[in-house]
Amino acid sequence: MVDVREWSSADTARLLRIPGVDDDKYSRGVVALRTGSNAYPGAAVLGVEAAWRAGAGYVRYVGEGRAADAVIARRPETVAAHDIGRTRVDAWVIGSGTDAAERTREEAVALRDILAGSVPVVVDAGALDLVPDAAAPLVLTPHAGEFARLRELIGSPTNGTRDRVGDLSETAHALGCTVLLKGSTTLIAAPDSSVFSVSSAPGWLATAGAGDVLAGALGALLAADSEASTAEVAAAAAWLHGHAATLASGAVAGSSGHPIVALDVAAALPAAIEDLLS
Repeated sequence: MVDVREWSSADTARLLRIPGVDDDKYSRGVVALRTGSNAYPGAAVLGVEAAWRAGAGYVRYVGEGRAADAVIARRPETVAAHDIGRTRVDAWVIGSGTDAAERTREEAVALRDILAGSVPVVVDAGALDLVPDAAAPLVLTPHAGEFARLRELIGSPTNGTRDRVGDLSETAHALGCTVLLKGSTTLIAAPDSSVFSVSSAPGWLATAGAGDVLAGALGALLAADSEASTAEVAAAAAWLHGHAATLASGAVAGSSGHPIVALDVAAALPAAIEDLLS
């Protein structure tokens, strides 16, 4: 039986880094995203927007075509290019809005180089199949269907089991990384079998693109604090993401709230941070 600890607002506040007078854009954290595609450019926009809104000091987008054009149109502060150049990177976000079946050889090489590095990598959607060979500290962010495929990668299919916590803990241990399983209650497991649960989100958060926002926010929090536990940072990002959805939807003080879209959640991240720290 795996113990699960409910993650709280106080836990999240402890992991938020408030910039001081001596900080600059680099010390606040540099996030690089290799996300989105010509088919799904919105994923790149949502992740970049969330990284900025969650407090990153510098955001780079590595890509081209429709996704890069959409990112710059939405967030001109972003430095977009086909490669990373010499800029330092404190955390990567990869895979959102991509399809492994459509991956080019050049893209596969670039992703494997990122996964072979030493900085934390948030791995989402179309890059999850690459994690067994990775060396970098990883946070995987699958939904239920993607998690089932991760289980197949480690040779332990779920086979209809209802032990969601046990399966998650086993997967994190087998892959040697943090796994964040998205759902109405989000679960985060570390390789050492620590498991956190986050239930700060309203039902309105179940909307397309919300996971892309979570990945970008998580990248920003990882970039801001290289010393923190990746599992704890992942739990903090999930709590903040859920709280932003609560504020965006108006589901506060007993109100049922109203529908939202993913970009609303990203836009509400600064208010969620202020609310948490006030």
